[in-house]
Amino acid sequence: MNPEPKPAMTMAQKILAAHTDAVAPQPGDLLDVRVDMVLANDITAPIAIQEFRKLGVGVFDAERIALVPDHFTPNKDIKSATQAKLLRDFAREHGITNYFEVGRMGIEHALLPEQGLVLPGDVVVGADSHTCTYGAVGAFATGMGSTDIAVAMATGRAWMRVPETIRITYHGQLQPYVGGKDLILYTIGQIGVDGALYQAIEFVGPAIDALSMDGRFTMANMAIEAGAKAGLFAVDEATLAYVNRRAQRPYQIFLPDADAAYARQIDIDAASIEPQIAFPHLPSNTRGLSEVGDVPIDQVVIGSCTNGRWEDLVVAADLLRGRQVAPSVRCIVIPGTQEIYLQAVREGLAEAFVEAGAAFSTPTCGPCLGGHMGVLAAGERCVSTTNRNFVGRMGHPESEVYLASPAVAAASAVLGRIGGPDDLE
Repeated sequence: MNPEPKPAMTMAQKILAAHTDAVAPQPGDLLDVRVDMVLANDITAPIAIQEFRKLGVGVFDAERIALVPDHFTPNKDIKSATQAKLLRDFAREHGITNYFEVGRMGIEHALLPEQGLVLPGDVVVGADSHTCTYGAVGAFATGMGSTDIAVAMATGRAWMRVPETIRITYHGQLQPYVGGKDLILYTIGQIGVDGALYQAIEFVGPAIDALSMDGRFTMANMAIEAGAKAGLFAVDEATLAYVNRRAQRPYQIFLPDADAAYARQIDIDAASIEPQIAFPHLPSNTRGLSEVGDVPIDQVVIGSCTNGRWEDLVVAADLLRGRQVAPSVRCIVIPGTQEIYLQAVREGLAEAFVEAGAAFSTPTCGPCLGGHMGVLAAGERCVSTTNRNFVGRMGHPESEVYLASPAVAAASAVLGRIGGPDDLE
């Protein structure tokens, strides 16, 4: 008698099935999932550590926990220094291998893939909503509260409800200066900030196949801005080229079944998408560059876990080289990791930024969350390559943040208003 065939599964279902005892978990099932990596930062880890200590146990695996002080570092005040010291002391106490000190660190979601700590087929949980970034390498990665992370650090497990999946197919060839940031902003504009609430998204199609890994990281990073639990990319040759020179342990690839069931399937003509700008105060409040009008600005931020990668800095430097930031604008460039910082110095990008009149910073989340290194005053406007533009996100509640790609951000810094590369002389 032949065994019952397994039902067709999405990427999310397959990865979660491999990390639990369930053979073919279905959307809505509640699973006790084994995790491959647990992540926390200088804002969220202290709460997790406080809860962890109540358990009276040790960590489940000192090599599968990553602690990254990146939000308020280098420390801006006594409170942030105290937060960072909690991480440092906890890491030393438990022999945590993947603790990244200032000078050797980076913005967590740029750093972990670069270091080969998150790999295809992994389940990754982090006390940060943008943990979904790692879906770019074919991992099921999602953010959780600090209490859940405390339990994960102790047990290596987490409770999860299997999400439904939305499959979004991007057709056509992208226009010049249109990349991952524009695709995800356009998508969020189409489906809304709750369009994928507690669902996974599979990003597929010819435009995705041609997208660089840096572009894929940007899209996966902002899946949460559509409400998604995870944003997933199938592993292909580009993925393998990226992970194989970084991976220090085995990994497993999971691809969706051709007849998997999806909650929705959406088709997008990527060839028709122009550079996108998200106006205040939602990432879904998007407009094409041709619809923006005259919007003068005070500040530009190029960086963050969304767009602080090498490719992002190259695009920005190419547009700023030989030009000057407008006298009315402050331009702040923040590489995602020390490795990217060093490469920018070696290959002349840092020089291009400084000569153009921009500030070139050590890696930090800094202004993205209104922490430091670029906080806005009342009435100020900022074009930013970050991921959120909520009221007061980057400073005063009466300031405004406009989300855009590195190309639009760099061009806007020169123009003194929101504009694109084609507007530069």
